[in-house]
Amino acid sequence: MAAPQSKSVERERQALNGWLALSLVVLWFVAAVALFISTAEAAANGTLSDGAIALRMISAFLMVGLGIFSCFGFFTLEPNEARVLILFGAYKGTARNSGFHWANPLYARNRGVVPGTVPVPKKVKIGPLSMSDGTMTQPKSKTKLSLRVHNFNSETLKVNDKRGNPVEIAAVVVWRVEDTAQAVFDVEDYESYVQVQSEAAIRSIASVYAYDHGEEHEVTLRGGGDDVAHAMKKELEVRLAKAGVVVEEARLTHLAYAPEIAPAMLRRQQAEAVIAAREKIVLGAVSMVEMALHELARKDVVKLDEERKAAMVSNLLVVLCGTEEASPVINTGTLYA
Repeated sequence: MAAPQSKSVERERQALNGWLALSLVVLWFVAAVALFISTAEAAANGTLSDGAIALRMISAFLMVGLGIFSCFGFFTLEPNEARVLILFGAYKGTARNSGFHWANPLYARNRGVVPGTVPVPKKVKIGPLSMSDGTMTQPKSKTKLSLRVHNFNSETLKVNDKRGNPVEIAAVVVWRVEDTAQAVFDVEDYESYVQVQSEAAIRSIASVYAYDHGEEHEVTLRGGGDDVAHAMKKELEVRLAKAGVVVEEARLTHLAYAPEIAPAMLRRQQAEAVIAAREKIVLGAVSMVEMALHELARKDVVKLDEERKAAMVSNLLVVLCGTEEASPVINTGTLYA
């Protein structure tokens, strides 16, 4: 059984102030030039032997070469930016302070080329980032990382909800890198990792909740916005912790039934709306009829037997519950004719 992968831990390291290092490099170049000039004057005056002159000239050239090599150690960091310091494959720390800095020029500036699995389109010519098996290689990843807040807008995914209904869903994930060591060393490509794991979390959350019309007090995708967002954030935090990524917010941006069932679900929603409206209309009509009979009896306007009351109730319900305007028939004769 393979041993579990050890978790990388970030170590913050202070880089040398760039302006101080630049002053030292300039003084180094001045000393090299002074050595070269003094050696040339000594050679002209004949005060030094040929061996001493050659040794001093070699030293001057070496000083110039070392000064040029030291210039490759300068780098800048903007606010919310960090650089991972890697020396011959060994992690030496992370520089986080913004400004002008100097570090060992031997620290790697790239993390190497990572083979990918993206097929090469036919219209794309085979280039230096292509492999013989028809896959593309990702460009070299720099050791400088952005610690700013990122937005990831997922594509519209088709998944099945808790009841098995196919729905289309999409979300936005707000994230940032917190542990640079984990982001660089524990996953192959942390940006791709965030994308893949976010889509997997969205699919997982969609299968836990029903689209709508859940059981009593049940959270649904359409009605439980805050609860669903909280659950999605928790799911993403667990998945992205391996990459040293912190999730600031996760929220649905698109939610709809899949096209193949959308018409049927629309008819169902319309039917439910009609039933709910009819229910309110009937309740209102019954209360109005009851109020009319009560007022007629209280004011002694007319005395009706049970049969006439039933006819009046029937007529009033037809008028109040009908979908079209009723056309009353006026009785000009006696009430009991």
